[in-house]
Amino acid sequence: MTTLKDLSRHLNLSVTQVSRALNDHADVSEETRRRVKEAAIKLKYQPNVAARKLVSGRSGIVGLVLPNMPKMAEAPIFVQTVGGMSAHFARRRMQFVLNIADESEPILEIYRRLISGGSLDGFVLLEPVRDDPRIEFLQSQKVPFVVHGRDREEPDYPYFDIDNFGVAHRLTRYLTDQGHRRIAFLNGREGLTFVEARREGYRAALGEAGLRYDPHLHLCADMEEGFGIISAVRLFSENPRPPTAVIAGNLRIAKGLYDALRAMHLSVPQDVSVVAHDDLLPDIKANAFDPPLTTTQSALELSWEPLAEFLAGAVANVPAAALQKLGELRFVERESVAPPQQP
Repeated sequence: MTTLKDLSRHLNLSVTQVSRALNDHADVSEETRRRVKEAAIKLKYQPNVAARKLVSGRSGIVGLVLPNMPKMAEAPIFVQTVGGMSAHFARRRMQFVLNIADESEPILEIYRRLISGGSLDGFVLLEPVRDDPRIEFLQSQKVPFVVHGRDREEPDYPYFDIDNFGVAHRLTRYLTDQGHRRIAFLNGREGLTFVEARREGYRAALGEAGLRYDPHLHLCADMEEGFGIISAVRLFSENPRPPTAVIAGNLRIAKGLYDALRAMHLSVPQDVSVVAHDDLLPDIKANAFDPPLTTTQSALELSWEPLAEFLAGAVANVPAAALQKLGELRFVERESVAPPQQP
């Protein structure tokens, strides 16, 4: 197995230079870091975790804790997310491990156990809730972490997020500008902060158009095709005043909605206008819908690199203010919206 000394001899550099290059120390030139990392890959160097821990106090291992196994419908996103983050951590010579919890064990006890073992340098947190107890606990233990999302408006920790208020506000405002007055919103699971932010964006845009928020038109559930199907039945078969437009929280919901509307002999956009948010996942495309779907866009895959970069920074004691970012949001107009037949 290739060692640091082997790399040192191969590159004609000191062991200290090689070690500092692999750990991205600022006093090593970019060219030297590139040479060392290329040689490490070529010679299949694997860091000795125990030795690294003794020398630096860090293991080079970070983790993701999930409270349970993802559902089958969530599997493609789960695989892409874990695989994407793992690849970006590997480029930083860090190992990324996954812990799927036993549902009988309280989530904070899992973090406590992993921290007490001393083998993990930090954590990635997904799907935060308001005043998330995981965040409070890790901060109290002074353990580095990064959040995909935020649990408050002005967080004091590393995060990558998108403007979820802006997602719902932009889509709602576009529909009200087209003359729609009864607009349904198929949002995500209640309690998640991005779901709350989208609800507030939806409410704000309705208010700006002089419209009142109707809780019967704001539905929340897991963001799956089945939710779109069930919601279509609820909104258009069981509702004496159906909406003229629907916002779907993602493309999977929109697909279920399209399928159900077609089965109910309702056409898009003649009978119902539909818009959605698009995470730009490879297995479902907004322009492949019939008709092509108007969306806001923010690629999920663009979150993986900053999450890895920011957690690596947090482990290296970089100030949190330098490890925070909102991803870009685009709006793409297609053929899924028309003015309502009866405003």
